[in-house]
Amino acid sequence: MIIEVIADTLSDARIAEQAGAGRIELVTGLAEGGLTPSYGVIERVCKELKIPVNVMIRPHSRGFCYSEVDIEIMIQDIKVCKKLGAAGAVFGVLTPDRKVHNEHLNRLIQAADGLDITFHRAFDETDDQFAALEVIKEYPQISRILTSGGQRSAADAAERLKRLHELTADSHLKIMAGAGLSAENIKAFIEKVPVTEVHFGSGVRFQSSYENAINPERVQALKKIIGSRAF
Repeated sequence: MIIEVIADTLSDARIAEQAGAGRIELVTGLAEGGLTPSYGVIERVCKELKIPVNVMIRPHSRGFCYSEVDIEIMIQDIKVCKKLGAAGAVFGVLTPDRKVHNEHLNRLIQAADGLDITFHRAFDETDDQFAALEVIKEYPQISRILTSGGQRSAADAAERLKRLHELTADSHLKIMAGAGLSAENIKAFIEKVPVTEVHFGSGVRFQSSYENAINPERVQALKKIIGSRAF
């Protein structure tokens, strides 16, 4: 079971790693759902951590439908992340009618060649998650989809996430559940949804707020509950 933790500073990334996280999703703009961090932050975090660091590639918070200029900037950011030592890139692109944007996705994937790719929670904004899943499954370069099952909290979408997980069983793709998960609800959640990767944000922070630092005891508690589980 891989525990991925969102970090927006070098300090938080260090805390998460030391507490037992298996991977970092590095972002800035937590209140906006995560944006691409500065190159300085990316370089330092990738240099100092031993666990994989996957970087958010999102130039702004105005949804997931991007202009040509936006895509060019995202491609540039991906190329810089590769040079700075990132293990992976996290992105998602949609059309105006909320479907996966194949042309844009192909271009980003090409730029990210060699990186671990996560299709992020843009997936939760699609008009049909099951149709979107079938599209994303056609891309062997994409390792996982981060999703809450279309709900604010993954804990409220157990049946949807279980079905999405089942539909990826015969593929290279994994479903990583995220949003609203914490040490308090994770045991009941994974008993219903046997995913092998889980993603934590505010649930591992002091007072469950992005305004506060990561609480290592919360990460350790998660590690104790699920860190050694295998499905």
